[in-house]
Amino acid sequence: MSPNTRKPAVWIPLIVAVSIAGGIWIGHSCGESSNQQSPALNKLSGILDIVNTLYVDDVNTDSIVELSLSDFISKLDPHSVYIPAKDLQAVNEELEGSFSGIGVSFTLLHDTIVINEVVSGGPSERVGLLPGDRIVTIDDSVAAGPNWDQARILRSLRGEKGTEVRLGIRRATSGSKLLPYTITRGDIPVTSIDASYMIEPTVGYVRVNKFGRTTYDEFFTSLVQLGQKGAEKFIVDLRGNTGGYMEIANLMANEFLPRGARIVSMRGRTDTDENDNAIYADGTGTFQNAELVVLLDEYSASSSEIFAGAIQDNDRGLIVGRRSFGKGLVQRQIDLPDSSALRLTTARYYTPSGRCIQKSYTLGDNESYEMDIFNRMNHGETLSVDSIKVDISTPYHTINGRTVYGGGGILPDVFVPTDTTGYSKYYFNVANAGLLQRFAFDYVDANRPTLESAGDVEKLISLLPSDAELLSAFVTYAKIEGKIPAQWYYINISRDMIVNQLKALIARDIYGINGYFTVYNTTDQSVMTALQELTHGNAAVPVRVSLDLGKREEAQ
Repeated sequence: MSPNTRKPAVWIPLIVAVSIAGGIWIGHSCGESSNQQSPALNKLSGILDIVNTLYVDDVNTDSIVELSLSDFISKLDPHSVYIPAKDLQAVNEELEGSFSGIGVSFTLLHDTIVINEVVSGGPSERVGLLPGDRIVTIDDSVAAGPNWDQARILRSLRGEKGTEVRLGIRRATSGSKLLPYTITRGDIPVTSIDASYMIEPTVGYVRVNKFGRTTYDEFFTSLVQLGQKGAEKFIVDLRGNTGGYMEIANLMANEFLPRGARIVSMRGRTDTDENDNAIYADGTGTFQNAELVVLLDEYSASSSEIFAGAIQDNDRGLIVGRRSFGKGLVQRQIDLPDSSALRLTTARYYTPSGRCIQKSYTLGDNESYEMDIFNRMNHGETLSVDSIKVDISTPYHTINGRTVYGGGGILPDVFVPTDTTGYSKYYFNVANAGLLQRFAFDYVDANRPTLESAGDVEKLISLLPSDAELLSAFVTYAKIEGKIPAQWYYINISRDMIVNQLKALIARDIYGINGYFTVYNTTDQSVMTALQELTHGNAAVPVRVSLDLGKREEAQ
């Protein structure tokens, strides 16, 4: 069944019909609020009037109010935010599913805009732009040099649908001659799926980068396509996924859960345990019998945690990786009359077992909150399960009786530490200089016809030089282009990491981001662990790493 024709799979109360970033709800204009003002608001209004009337110089009180609003909201919890009108469109675009532009992804290399990927069916593909093309001019202005940063390039290439942009393109086959293109901007889809492929004969891998407006359709389509290729088990990679629409997380979780399974609940100021706006699976999910592993890390937040919490608490699959971010607050978006918006925390969400996974915070102290992940790393939490600080004072239990804890993210069932074995002084030097990406692009640029004839990622990798030859070529390149001397003691520490990343980057330049992860995941420890757990059947009967003994505790 097409995802576009499937009826909504989850009963969702009207109050949470639209929710984003672990629940941002779209609210009404503040013009509908009561006209009754508190003494404090009357005082503020009076002071602004006095300043406008009596201050010695002209004052832009509107700008003062803008600054005051941002400062006021920042004194609340870390996720409530005021969004000025000039920023609202850009903030919403990432989750709304599309924006208007020319349809390319690009990289700044050697102060030149280089096209990495051309969106299929987009405006640039229709006029004939190709990966590897250099954008030399934009609307007759030379687009190079220190004044052309990422933000300016995006502003120049994006714009209102139907408007035109003129580009001067240099192509490898055109020599020094600029090829003129006039492109009419159109809707460009914002995709949520970085990678979707068969990682083993019966295992499908899907990496989701956000929970946007179109994510469920993309996700469901990916699962169906993988199922048609033989996938009976799935790895859903939510590492680095900071969230998005809460409704989408519910729909995705519903695909794996039986009828009546609780997905999430929400409690605001006046809600009780009995009135918690709970959302349940309706039993229409297509993949209720598929074995499942969900990958998390310290940057997985909000809707990622809702999805993972629903899977874990219902003993429906295995969570692999590291403790997630810990964002359990629901924001409601309130559009203001001047086209700005307020995203205000109005509730907390709870996993099926009753856990609130929101980590602790102090009102107004956003700096300490933002330092939490750094402090975790400094404490050794990403390297050892024994270093994780857990509030064990209030245990919760999954549907099969396993003990889980709240108050600070989703704890994995199987812990995978950050892999630091390949890091060295040399690796950091070449990585920070962007030399890995530059070498990969230059290599592809010099060998594009041969590489594009490969047909698939596996064949592409077979066309590359041996690992030793590829590493040697890169070391020489780094010495010449980056002035980084060959330090073979450090190079040998990082050789496997460097070679794998070079192959992945080369695959990306030919097959896009899906090609990158197809190669990169071959040495990714979390992915390898997920495959082992699926092979041993542990996702079918979830297990948990004991936090104090490091031993597995079988579900009872």
